[in-house]
Amino acid sequence: MKTTISNDALSVTVTTEGGSLTSVQAGGREYLWQPDPAVWTGQAPICFPICGGLRDGRAVTESGKKVELARHGLAKSSEFETVVAEADHAVLRLESSEETLAQYPFDFALEARYALEGAKLRVTYAVTNTGAEPMPFFIGGHPAFRCPIEDGEAYDDYLVRFEKPEGDVCTAVPSTGLIDVEHRGAAPQGDGLELPLTHGLFDFAETIYDELESRKVELAGKAGHGVRVEFADFPYLVVWSKPIGDFVALEPWGGLSTCSDEDDVLEHKRGCIVAAPGQTVERSFTVEPF
Repeated sequence: MKTTISNDALSVTVTTEGGSLTSVQAGGREYLWQPDPAVWTGQAPICFPICGGLRDGRAVTESGKKVELARHGLAKSSEFETVVAEADHAVLRLESSEETLAQYPFDFALEARYALEGAKLRVTYAVTNTGAEPMPFFIGGHPAFRCPIEDGEAYDDYLVRFEKPEGDVCTAVPSTGLIDVEHRGAAPQGDGLELPLTHGLFDFAETIYDELESRKVELAGKAGHGVRVEFADFPYLVVWSKPIGDFVALEPWGGLSTCSDEDDVLEHKRGCIVAAPGQTVERSFTVEPF
């Protein structure tokens, strides 16, 4: 089921299928990638309770619990419930079930909250540990934006502009999806703040900013239209597309795929959050079309 919220500046549609965005419109323009099954069927999946992938899809917890999760976890393939649907905000909720417990043996409630703040959309993920023991998890966003945004423009008319200069980056190994942190590469934007986009940039894999200085990035076109993403709550950013995809995903993550220097204990992975019983952890980012 879909819900649309709107104000004078924005119209945003969300769906209970995965609890995610399906449309972000401003000024008569669609900014969110509209899926093409021949390229990628996703749009803005929620990464929970992992971001990226686990080695061989498996991990264990410090207490010995087994975790078996597909890439980006279970939220993206789960049906949420609409618990709030007001004119300018909506809340979708997912609770643990027999199906989720078979993959991730913890009781939880995950709310995806979407609120319009003038010309900005605020996306908040609220994770509650509804069980009786500490719960390790990760949370992240995966919004993909149209590129080009305007008809008549080209993909390479666009760039990603960073708030601050960024250093070396990591990439995922295509055969495993895991991250090689021992063989780092120079940031593709060099010493500058701007990353010119080409389809060839994504021939290998996503670009992972795991030593991130910026907490704001922009996808901007020569004609002046684009989208700004601010993510003060998230330590990592992934920039991803496909060689034939007319989109760019700007992904604020709270964790990473298993790295080459990590073992397979969930709590040992970079960015792991451990929620106490009854605790709610919130992380948010904003999307601002222009």
